[in-house]
Amino acid sequence: MSRIKINGGKKLFGEIIPQGAKNEALQVICASLLTESDIIISNIPDIIDVNKLIKILENLGVKISKIDSGKFSFNSKNINLEYLNNSDFANDAKSLRGSIMLVGPLLSRFGSASIPRPGGDKIGRRRLDTHFDNLEKLGAKLNYISEEKTYSIESKGRLIGAEILLDEASVTGTANIIMASVLADGYTAIYNAACEPYVQQLCLMLNKMGANISGIGSNYIRIKGVEKLNGTTHAILPDMIEIGSWIGLAAMTRSKLRIKNVSWDNLGQIPDVFRKLGITIEKDGDDMLIPEHKSGYSITKYIDGSILTISDAPWPGFSPDLISVVLVVATQAKGSVLIHQKMFESRLFFVDKLIDMGAKIILCDPHRASIIGHNFESSLKPTTMTSPDIRAGIALLIAALSANGESIIQNVEQIDRGYEDIVERLKKLGAEIERI
Repeated sequence: MSRIKINGGKKLFGEIIPQGAKNEALQVICASLLTESDIIISNIPDIIDVNKLIKILENLGVKISKIDSGKFSFNSKNINLEYLNNSDFANDAKSLRGSIMLVGPLLSRFGSASIPRPGGDKIGRRRLDTHFDNLEKLGAKLNYISEEKTYSIESKGRLIGAEILLDEASVTGTANIIMASVLADGYTAIYNAACEPYVQQLCLMLNKMGANISGIGSNYIRIKGVEKLNGTTHAILPDMIEIGSWIGLAAMTRSKLRIKNVSWDNLGQIPDVFRKLGITIEKDGDDMLIPEHKSGYSITKYIDGSILTISDAPWPGFSPDLISVVLVVATQAKGSVLIHQKMFESRLFFVDKLIDMGAKIILCDPHRASIIGHNFESSLKPTTMTSPDIRAGIALLIAALSANGESIIQNVEQIDRGYEDIVERLKKLGAEIERI
């Protein structure tokens, strides 16, 4: 288990280019299985979770060539489905939540797929019923082997289009059903579909491959199945969660940062939510400027004077992946805020580490935390802590960078799962940080 040592309390300065979006990368890389032709994808982030998926595809028989930094070619002409029954596949796939999105394309093109119960962040229950219940509506048959915690699904022929109403607007569930439906016979309609920019990007890429998808960007997606898909090129969007993390870092360290090429049109409510915490965010072309907050930042209140509540919701609501970051930012704001994490019941449990650092936080229940900001009248105290998951890990790193003194963060591999070369990129901004 590697660790990072941080000497916090230092102001940072400079510019940073966001990495490619992790969540989009996992989707579009899986989509390369839908065709025998070459798929060229650029702006792929060099992070643990994406690299694990690429390794799984290589073992599955996909021919993968690195063209340039972050740019790869995928050819899925010769696939070895026997690998899915291999213990190596079980070990590789169950450590990666995104491996669930292998099911849709494999089922659609080859008529069968199997997957162990995938892992990922320990942030509460993350059921897979939305995936498999609706794949069965397309004509597939599921077999769940409880002793091995393995899902096996197959269809006797081509999948058949159907009307599908999702019981939750699951991003990975929507992506899986879309990928299964593009080669199905007939029409598929998906109601209550997730409409995140990353799902939109998946649909746009599939249409370039020859799919017939309409309703892109809405929660009602229509798909007319086609016989085959072709090759294409695709560029991944910048990672909106990383952009939000850099906003939080700038605010907590009272630093002046320029975030390059943020794709403003795909950020949704992220800038406005940080503005509600009192953070100044400026637009300069496609760049984002965060000025030095010398006098701090003040949380706004509602019109009637009541306490601000920040909560997560499916897109276009505020991303649950940034709840941990805004919570940390609130610890040094002027004023109070209620953070309501609706989607996952274990995501706020990392606040005990912030309380140890001196933050004024009341954990009301597994979903809600009340924060009273310090207004920089006292800094957080350095400490030794362990990163429990990707997003809590980056939040704790931001807290450590703001705290005066030396902090240690253990289990930094959790941060590496979602953030590319985090130590070196922070060093370039002037952070005193090293991996040990």
